[in-house]
Amino acid sequence: MNFLTAKPLPRRTVLRGLGAAVALPFLDAMLPVFSLRGLGAAKPVHRFQTFYVPNGMAMEYWSPKGEGSGFELSPILEPLAPYRNQMLVLSGLKANWNYIHAGASGSFLTGTTRGGRNEVEIIADVSMDQLLARQFARETQVASLELAMDAPANAGACTGNLSCVYTHTLSWRSPTQPLPVEYNPRAVFEKLFGDSGSTERSAREGRLRQHKSILDSVSEKLARLKSELGPQDQVKVDEYTESVRDVERRIQRAEEQRDVELPAMEQPQGVPPVFEDHLALMLDLQLLAFQSDLTRVISFMISKEQSARPYPQIGVPEAHHPLSHHGNVPELVARMSKINRYHTELFAGYLAKLRATPDGDGSLLDHVTILYGSGISNSNAHSGDNLPVMLVGGGAGRLKGGRHLVYKDKPSMANLLVTLMDKLDVPVERLGGSTGRLPIDTLSGV
Repeated sequence: MNFLTAKPLPRRTVLRGLGAAVALPFLDAMLPVFSLRGLGAAKPVHRFQTFYVPNGMAMEYWSPKGEGSGFELSPILEPLAPYRNQMLVLSGLKANWNYIHAGASGSFLTGTTRGGRNEVEIIADVSMDQLLARQFARETQVASLELAMDAPANAGACTGNLSCVYTHTLSWRSPTQPLPVEYNPRAVFEKLFGDSGSTERSAREGRLRQHKSILDSVSEKLARLKSELGPQDQVKVDEYTESVRDVERRIQRAEEQRDVELPAMEQPQGVPPVFEDHLALMLDLQLLAFQSDLTRVISFMISKEQSARPYPQIGVPEAHHPLSHHGNVPELVARMSKINRYHTELFAGYLAKLRATPDGDGSLLDHVTILYGSGISNSNAHSGDNLPVMLVGGGAGRLKGGRHLVYKDKPSMANLLVTLMDKLDVPVERLGGSTGRLPIDTLSGV
């Protein structure tokens, strides 16, 4: 475009082809003209993500020493050292609904104080991510993404004779409508880039039969657009489209490996057999969703509550959930901490990609608020006191990181959710069982 006279490229520009719609990353051509002249800066898009880890935490290895900016990173948090200045660790928060594993994930984003009493009674509260989704849906094509590494279970009892929905999702559209999670990378990819957003099996199989990349269907439009962009924007488009194509290739390879390497297993289409490969795809899809501004709200569970996944790759062959009931035996707690630390190592890899992805006048990491943590502290006792939670990211300039805040009066986790709604400019008076707002900008002068 003519940078002195033309209108900026719309932020939600989408290239549509046969059965596909490819959004673009943030480009200089999308900035207002006065911003390009140095007369002002466009307000950054503020995104929100939850990164949930299950089965509690080895708290001795999680809790940092010291308060304020002088805190020491704990063994579990050490892998996040490069992001210390954009970390806000919060100690002393109390779960709103502390009922074994159901209350852990069931109240994490809802702040609900109670749930159902049997496997068919399903009740909680509207979750924070869905309150945000209602607002941000006006600006994005996908209101929110609810993702996980485990297949959803929407029926039957999983914990304490309560419905499995409590342990398999964080997101609730209404007090009686939990949202199912998606764990199939192919389905997520097509929800983001398929023209209708459909994830019906017939549609997916049709595309597989065609063996065509979604990008191929918009190649001509993409070429025309690039010819009208400046050199820097052309590089951005090339890098972004190669990232999309790379994810698509990896999904295809995972599907081929499923058939060749594991013929005796019933493996859902698009789900790699190796945990780390599956996770890498799911995280890259979240990165693409943020980069293209297809959504600004994501909830993600690296495992469901009561997950029995073993981690032999890090020397922990025991199933996660049974190990979490360690009887406070030091050796078993230490082994549990290896799983907790491995999760932060994997999380650190995701943060590195967010930091390396330009977004306006900063990076995606600068413009996101990530709520990381678990709805249980001491897993052996299913404790809801002193939850292991932290905020990571620049929060589009709304978060002050590099600190460890310790709350002495056991404030409600729901109070934090209300405060985060303020930070994301979608204020609410209450959320679940909240009793006010949690002070996170200043606390005891730190």
